[in-house]
Amino acid sequence: MKILLTGGTGFIGSQLINEFIKHEFQCYIVTRNIRTSSNPFITYINWDQLTSNSFGESIDIVINLAGESINSGRWTKQLKDKILQSRIKSTNTLITWFERQAHRPNLFINASAIGFYGTSGSITFNEHDKPISNDFLASTVREWETVAKKAEELGIRTILARFGLVLGLNGGALPKMILPYKLFIGGPIGKGTQWISWIHEKDVVGLILHMIKNTEIRGPFNLVSPNPVTMNEFSRSLSVALHRPNKLKIPNFALQLLLGEMSMLVLEGQKVMPSKAIQTNYNFHFPSLKEALLLTLK
Repeated sequence: MKILLTGGTGFIGSQLINEFIKHEFQCYIVTRNIRTSSNPFITYINWDQLTSNSFGESIDIVINLAGESINSGRWTKQLKDKILQSRIKSTNTLITWFERQAHRPNLFINASAIGFYGTSGSITFNEHDKPISNDFLASTVREWETVAKKAEELGIRTILARFGLVLGLNGGALPKMILPYKLFIGGPIGKGTQWISWIHEKDVVGLILHMIKNTEIRGPFNLVSPNPVTMNEFSRSLSVALHRPNKLKIPNFALQLLLGEMSMLVLEGQKVMPSKAIQTNYNFHFPSLKEALLLTLK
């Protein structure tokens, strides 16, 4: 099987590559600059090879993880534009490349986010729900998915992989979240009742393999645990896993002063369920937050 990945050197992408190699999948990783690899299952190509259509391999699966990190810094107008345009540009490039291929991929998995739904303290969202707000994240995800869905019109099975908070020590938000606890100044953030829809990194990899194997899966797909928790619960579990106190509460206004609009990532929550994963009988490695944190942080 031949798989092309964008964002393949990042937090999630690198773990997918490691898993694909175990299955002896041939991986083509799109990067800004040409690189070499001693691994026979890894080939690096650059974006110019896609835009010029000089990349001639027939690809079975394309996984798009490219885009400026939403945690890059304070959300200035310039950064918000970069976050949006980096996603739109990379996805448009892939769609154009698909259009030019005589043999198109069988599957296109486009990274997305549960930010699509908007925030709520009372609503439980699943893949059938429409967004309830037009904040920056929700509008960005909607624009991104609109471009990605063009692949479906080309006859390619398309999955909009809506990621929740991914837990792992090599990237994502968890390393930043555990730092205050290591300094003995940890505690819940904001009011504490906001929902956190999380997923362990091992289940991200497992679910993407699940998508590949189950050809009936298409459209929106939530990558979250079946057991979302509140910020208070998350903080307590983190405290137990790290053997550190959980006493210093960080008020809303302090985080808003520090991060501005970006503070919504932790101050406002979403309770999101992985309905399609459950319906297609995916067996979660880490359905429990307590177990996930204890094994990750041991």
